[in-house]
Amino acid sequence: MIPTRADFPPGFLFGTATSAYQIEGAAQGGAGPCHWDSFAATPGNVAHGATGARACDHLTRYEADLDLVAGAGFDIYRFSTSWPRVLPEGAGAPNAAGLDFYDRLVDATLARGLKPALTLYHWDLPSALADLGGWANRDTALRLADFAALMAGRLGDRVWSWATVNEPWCAGWLAHFEGGHAPGLRDIRATARAMHHLALGHGLSLAALRASGVGEIGIVLNFEPAFPAEPGEEARAASLRYDAVFNRFFLGGVTRGHYPEPALEGLGPHLPRGWQADMAAISAPIDWLGVNYYTVKRIAHAPGPWPNWAERPGPGRKTDMGWEIAPMALPDLLRWISGSHTGDLPLYVTENGMAAPDAIVMGEDGPEIRDEDRIAYLSSHLAAAREAIAGGVPLKGYIIWSLLDNFEWAFGYDRRFGLVHVDFESLQRTPKASYHALRRMLEDAAP
Repeated sequence: MIPTRADFPPGFLFGTATSAYQIEGAAQGGAGPCHWDSFAATPGNVAHGATGARACDHLTRYEADLDLVAGAGFDIYRFSTSWPRVLPEGAGAPNAAGLDFYDRLVDATLARGLKPALTLYHWDLPSALADLGGWANRDTALRLADFAALMAGRLGDRVWSWATVNEPWCAGWLAHFEGGHAPGLRDIRATARAMHHLALGHGLSLAALRASGVGEIGIVLNFEPAFPAEPGEEARAASLRYDAVFNRFFLGGVTRGHYPEPALEGLGPHLPRGWQADMAAISAPIDWLGVNYYTVKRIAHAPGPWPNWAERPGPGRKTDMGWEIAPMALPDLLRWISGSHTGDLPLYVTENGMAAPDAIVMGEDGPEIRDEDRIAYLSSHLAAAREAIAGGVPLKGYIIWSLLDNFEWAFGYDRRFGLVHVDFESLQRTPKASYHALRRMLEDAAP
């Protein structure tokens, strides 16, 4: 049974999230090209050759989409700003239409009694900066700070919270080592530099936002607790390497000012010269930390060069992404983050959700999406969040991914995380059973 708002402490906040490239329509409104456009245009990179050119057309339908957020009773609307929409060349003269859109979006969010939670960078790097090396080039971190200052100057009087970067592991490791995200590289030197420059981009953007006078600034990191897939020292060591790269690289940099040794064993020789001098900026104090959590990983030893790991399927039920459903790991994760890295710093679960097939059936009042599997997933993770709070974790909010079915990166439109179903031909929105269940959960007075 899904918990109710009354089961959480007074003032605990609930929200839902989106990201610019996944819903706005990147070909509209004067946005410049980004590296996801060229990645998607390359055959074989994205399922069915899908692109973000139209996506959910949120650029023109944002009012109705925000009505859905408010109608469910959420407190927070988490969204990202498109760097190439605002700065088509990555720097220089801004696109007035892009800035005006985010003005309208923030005002419309506030008009509905919602708290706007802005993420500066959710992976849509302007192509002009990709042409110069992208995140492997230190200059990109400086340009992100310029973008941060520009957005703070325009929206800083109204935005409730600011996140510098969303899931830098994806933009760094997944995009440069595994090749699964734009720019689609498999190069350890580019990986090491991209990961460090993403961390530096956070630090420099944090400083730019502070200088602009805004507060409530954090970063959003993704976590996958790693467990040995088999007995023995080799599997244990492999799981520790995975943990160091996935869970501790950015967390250690941001909160402790150093990267974990098992990650430096492989990445250290390829980091830019003098990288240590950047750690003071990277580890400057933040106001909160965002925790994105979906699954756990089972790791075995693999032959070959570092990092010598291989993923194995876990025993639990899986989502449509093939991810093991493991709510029991969330309280331990939050306790570990708080106990070993962040102390009393407020934590937010900034993404948690489930991809499911979401078959449409005809009900008495029309089409229905009876996503009981998603309701069960959210219920179990909300219960896990309650357990963490009861154990003393300073968890202050829980944000669900995602409001809408959307462009799910390399999976195109084949994976649906939304609380609201989107017909990608007509773009009609249909709230799912999970949306209605959450609306009932949140219907008591908001904090």
